[in-house]
Amino acid sequence: MEIKRAGSQPSVTPNPDWFTGKVRLDQPFQAEEPAKVGGAWVTFEPGARTNWHTHPLGQTLIVTAGLGWVQREGGPVEEIRPGDVVWFAPGERHWHGATAATAMTHIAIAEKQDGRVVDWLEPVTDEQYLGRV
Repeated sequence: MEIKRAGSQPSVTPNPDWFTGKVRLDQPFQAEEPAKVGGAWVTFEPGARTNWHTHPLGQTLIVTAGLGWVQREGGPVEEIRPGDVVWFAPGERHWHGATAATAMTHIAIAEKQDGRVVDWLEPVTDEQYLGRV
């Protein structure tokens, strides 16, 4: 058994090549072989979002605070709020982040496959983010 105490690990700023805006990442649990599942709390300031991306084995988001937006390729931008759980299927191209006016925090959970958890793609344009495309 291992207990990781709240605040025992520093928050980090994720790679800016994968996000637009100010994002904070807290990674209290990451898969260590032979386990495959890992996760993080991700906090997006207003206007912040991920790039388009996919996950080889899918991804679950659990919204814990604020108000956010998610979109899968070809679908509308949809609002998410605390208590909502979002599932993206394996290989489903998508993005997620805060709304333009409100910060949002979610827990992101994904599994590794062949050492990979995520495949990062191009940034979400302002037009896509605001649902104009």
